[in-house]
Amino acid sequence: MKRTLIILTTLLALASFAHAQDNTILVDAVKKELNRSLSELKTQPNPPYFISYQVIDKYTNRISASFGKLDFNRDDHNRTLDIDLRVGSYQLDNTHFIRGNYDFGGNIYGITTLPLEDDEMAIRNAIWNNTDKAYRKAIEKFEKAVANQNVKVAAEDTSADFSHEQPTQYSEPFRERKIYNEMTRIFLDPEKVFALDTNKWIAICKRLSEKFVQHQWLFEGNVTFSAELNNKLFVNTEGTQIQVSEPTIRLMIDAKAKAEDGMVLPLYKSYFAFESKDLPTEEEIAKDIDTLILTLDQLRNAPMSTTFSGPAILSCAAAGVFFHEIFGHRVEGFREKDPDASNTFKTLIGKKVLPEFMDVVFNPGAKKSQNGQDLAGYYKYDDEGMAGGEVTTVKNGIFERYLMSRSPIEGFDNSNGHGRKSQGRSAVTRQSNLMVIAHETVTIDSMRKMLIVEAKKQNQEYGLLFNQVQGGFTFTHRTMPNAFNVLPLVVYRIYVDGRPDELVRGVDLIGTPLNTFSNIIAAANDYGVFNGVCGAESGWVPVSASSPSLLVSKIETQKKSKSQARLPILPSPIETEKQ
Repeated sequence: MKRTLIILTTLLALASFAHAQDNTILVDAVKKELNRSLSELKTQPNPPYFISYQVIDKYTNRISASFGKLDFNRDDHNRTLDIDLRVGSYQLDNTHFIRGNYDFGGNIYGITTLPLEDDEMAIRNAIWNNTDKAYRKAIEKFEKAVANQNVKVAAEDTSADFSHEQPTQYSEPFRERKIYNEMTRIFLDPEKVFALDTNKWIAICKRLSEKFVQHQWLFEGNVTFSAELNNKLFVNTEGTQIQVSEPTIRLMIDAKAKAEDGMVLPLYKSYFAFESKDLPTEEEIAKDIDTLILTLDQLRNAPMSTTFSGPAILSCAAAGVFFHEIFGHRVEGFREKDPDASNTFKTLIGKKVLPEFMDVVFNPGAKKSQNGQDLAGYYKYDDEGMAGGEVTTVKNGIFERYLMSRSPIEGFDNSNGHGRKSQGRSAVTRQSNLMVIAHETVTIDSMRKMLIVEAKKQNQEYGLLFNQVQGGFTFTHRTMPNAFNVLPLVVYRIYVDGRPDELVRGVDLIGTPLNTFSNIIAAANDYGVFNGVCGAESGWVPVSASSPSLLVSKIETQKKSKSQARLPILPSPIETEKQ
C-alpha cells in the first residue's frame, strides 16, 4: 500500500513535466508596456515612430571535464530585454550611419535583465526604466545623425534607414527545461519539455576526457557539454508578435600539444544537435578522440610548412568555412552602406563571380542537411521578427542578391530574414545556413588526380590538401587589404611523384576573394557540414556552412605564427607517477 502511494505521489509530482511553460503574464506585461510607451512618448517633440522589445528567457547548462575529472558544472537561468527604439522616420532615424564615426552596426547597448519571476508590475517597471534610457540615447544620436548629414558630402547609398514590412504573428509554446534521470524520462513530453540528464553527461564527459590521461605530451585534453534553451518573445509597434523556443546542444572536444620548436598545436572536434539524443554515441565520440590524439602526435613531429602558391583541395568541411569567410561576409547587405567598406560585389550583380556549375544558397529554414545532420544556422524568425527566408545569392555562377535585414540598400528595399544579433546588441545582416551547391561533380579520387595534373602543369612538387580548419577572419574595409585568412589545422602535401601524403604544420591560407573565386575548377561528389558560431558587428550568432570538396587551381599560404617558448622543463606529473 505504501509503495502504491509513493508511486502515485511521484506521478502527480511529475505531471507538471508534461506542461509547456505558461508565459501569459510575461507576454501581457511586455505588450502593455509597449503600447503605453508608444502612447506616452507621442507627446514628446521627437516621438519614436517604432519600438520593438525582444525578451529572451534563457537556460544554460555547461559541463566540462579535463583528463578524466570534472572541472566545470554550471546551471544558469536569466531573462533579458533588448529594445530597438527609433526616432525620426523610416527614411532617416537614430540608427543612421554617422560618417567618420566607426560605431556602425551592432551598437552595444548592454544586456538588460528582467525579473525571472512572472510578476507583471516588476517586469513592466524594468521595461519602463530601460525604455526611457533607450529613448534618451535615441534622441541624442538622431540629432548627431541629422547634423552629420548636413555637413558631409552626399552619401553613396541614399536608401532608407528602416524597411517597411508587413506585421507577422506566430506563436509556439515556451518549452520548460527539466533535469531528469532514467526513472523520470518516460514522463516527459519532448514537444513541451527540454529535458537534460546532467548526471549522465557528467559521467560521459569524465570518461571521454580520461582518454587523454595516458598521453603525457598533451597540455590540454577537454570534453565540454553545453545545452541552451532560448525562449524568445518579440513584439513591435507595427503589430508583429513572435514567440519561439530554440534549444541547442553542443559537445566540444579540444586538445593541445606543442612541437619542439615551440609551436602550439590545437585540434578540435565538435558536435551539434537540437536534442541530446541526436548526438553521436559515446563509442563514436571515443573513436573520434583516438583519431584526434593520433593526428596530434603526428603533428608534433611533422615538418614545418613553407610558403606556397599552387593548387589545393579544400575538403568539404574546410570548403564550407572557406566560403563563410571569403564570400558570406561580403554578401551581408548592411555593409554596403558603409562608405569605407570594400563593396566587393556592388558592381557585380548579374555578373559571373563563380564557376557556372555552382550555386550559393542561404537557408535558415533548413533544420537538417541533406545527410541528416542538424544545422546550427536554423531559425524560424530572425531577431527583427522577420521570417527566415531562403536566399539564392549565386545561381549558375551569377551573383543575384544580398542577404538583408531591415536596413535597406540601393536596389534591395526589404528584409529576407537575416537580421541577427546576440543579446545586448542591435541586429544587422548576418549569415544563417550557407550551402554551396555544385551541379557538376567528380569523385574524390578523380579530384586527387586532377590536383596532381595541375601541380605538374605549374611545375610544383606537390599540391595541398586542407583537411580540417578551425575558422578564420576576413577584412571588408577599404582602409586595409581586402583579404582573408583561413586557419587550417590539418594539412597534407600530395606529391606528384607518388610519394605518400605528408602531414605538415604551421599553415595559414590567405588570399583575396575575387581572385580565389576565379580559381575554383572542380567540385567533388561528397558533402560536409561545419557548425559553429560567427562573431561580427552584432555579436556571436550560430551558423552552419556546407559544401562539397573543391579543387582550386591556385591558393597562397603563409607560415603561421608560433610561440618562442620551449617545451616545459619539468615532465608531466602523469609521466612521473607512472615511473
